[in-house]
Amino acid sequence: MKEIVIATSNQGKINDFKTIFKEAKVIGINELIADFDVEETGTTFEENARLKSEAAAKALGKTVIADDSGLEVTSLNGEPGIYSARYAGEAKDDEANIDKVLEKLEGHEDRTARFVCVISLTTAEGVTHTFTGRVEGEITLQRTGENGFGYDPVFYVPDKQKTMAQLTTSEKAEISHRRKAIDQLQAFIESEV
Repeated sequence: MKEIVIATSNQGKINDFKTIFKEAKVIGINELIADFDVEETGTTFEENARLKSEAAAKALGKTVIADDSGLEVTSLNGEPGIYSARYAGEAKDDEANIDKVLEKLEGHEDRTARFVCVISLTTAEGVTHTFTGRVEGEITLQRTGENGFGYDPVFYVPDKQKTMAQLTTSEKAEISHRRKAIDQLQAFIESEV
């Protein structure tokens, strides 16, 4: 794949894809379609990823990748889940989202959580395939680290003994939920060639 179109305008996600797909030109949808937006009416990460990739592929007439990802906290019955980006409101404020998770977890002993990423690939012909990646961890009591975005400063990865925000970009790219889903995507692409 020489060119990869990602159905997102989230620069953090675009940068993650660029780090992993070093050999390809990664293009955010906003470079091709101004104000591209799909109403995420699905109830799962997979449904929302499919909605985005299918709408973008149809609009562009080319193969498009989309993802939907977020944080699931065990003690919060999987919240924020598909509402991760807007957990504290429509403004998509990372700091407010983290504050809400930390506040809701007060008094809970079980702080286990996972990042989930579902990547949806839709071909120009409208055929869709999905790939799921997860990384297990726990929610810290306070923010630590300056790298990453979203919930990274409070997501502790036991294997690395660091939060996601303490990992370097390349360390995060090796273990992230997005990386695990992308590895499946790459294996699928290679099997199709």
